[in-house]
Amino acid sequence: MANDATENAATAEDAMPKPLLCIKNGLIHNGIQKEPILADILVENGKIKQIAKGIGITSVMDVFDAKDLQVFPGFVDCHSHIGLDGTAVGYPGDDYNERTDVCTPHIRAIDGINPMDPAFRKAALAGVTTVSTGPGSSNVLGGTFTAMKTVGRRIDDMIVKDPVAMKCAFGENPKAVYRESATSSRMTIAATLRNMLFKAREYMRKLEAAGNDDSKKPAFDMKLEALLPVLRKEIPLKAHAHQANDFFTAIRIAKEFDVNLTLEHVTDGHLVIEELVQEDYPLAIGPTLGQAEKYEQQYISWETPGALAKAGCRVSIITDAPVIVQEALPQCAGYAVAAGMDPFAALQAITINPARHLGIEDRVGSLEVGKDADIVVTNGSPFEISTKVLAVYINGAKVR
Repeated sequence: MANDATENAATAEDAMPKPLLCIKNGLIHNGIQKEPILADILVENGKIKQIAKGIGITSVMDVFDAKDLQVFPGFVDCHSHIGLDGTAVGYPGDDYNERTDVCTPHIRAIDGINPMDPAFRKAALAGVTTVSTGPGSSNVLGGTFTAMKTVGRRIDDMIVKDPVAMKCAFGENPKAVYRESATSSRMTIAATLRNMLFKAREYMRKLEAAGNDDSKKPAFDMKLEALLPVLRKEIPLKAHAHQANDFFTAIRIAKEFDVNLTLEHVTDGHLVIEELVQEDYPLAIGPTLGQAEKYEQQYISWETPGALAKAGCRVSIITDAPVIVQEALPQCAGYAVAAGMDPFAALQAITINPARHLGIEDRVGSLEVGKDADIVVTNGSPFEISTKVLAVYINGAKVR
């Protein structure tokens, strides 16, 4: 029997787009419209070409009859560490944190991800077709996240967009890791981040002033270069923050430097709903499955995503894999529904909202003409444990 790594590698061959595919007669939840529609989906060269009733069948077309079944966009997780914090790998074998320097904006997730990790195969089989993975939260600045498909054997061929964000972290994690050498208080974390952004802004000013005159350019600094896309608003700061005061420190700094920001984890979000509605930053909520493991998670609740979505916030649900296994993403949305979240809002929280959170909604997150044919077929609601995933397509190729 082939091992998991071999099976995952073999899947890369299976995931090459087929010329034509038609999913017939399915109840389509497209992630955009609340009410599902009964229709067919035509796929050509890995993209959705048509969504309509009664699409004709030809002899060169692969056909999947989804009669009495439900069809969804591939699920998207906008905050994970899959492929870096690997299966059956512990410290010092993991690659999701650099522990020698409190500020490492110059490191990139794509240089550490292991596509052969069996966690990718499990995620794909469960319908999680796109993930954003990157550095953990030990460092004040941790490096860049990437968005990628969950099938393949070479990261370069799996990328949807790179980079999608610059990781920064507030609270207990950088305090604990660098207590003796760099950061022992929230004040120092904020000051460290400000210092790097001040330096990067001055570095950018000098580069722009020098124009094409190399003699006037500042000495190359890889860390400061890595922060230029943040200052230019090409990518956001991706701020690890569980505790409410950390949300507002992150927002304060983002406003000071006029940079884009997403808030990640947002454990205390339900305690400051009015403030978060007013600020209107994208929110990635989780991991929520399990008990609080540290002080700043003491108010953890499945009611948080539903309460924030109902108030009008832009909510995504995340696993923070492997904190929660990647394949459990739809079940996490199900727990939120059980706690009162509107089911359509929960679907959007694992499809179009995380795609927007990452700036990749032009390719994934909904079933629309022109987008990647990442499609999940089930025999019921994906939020129910008893529901079976019957088919998964990534880029139009069947992986389950």
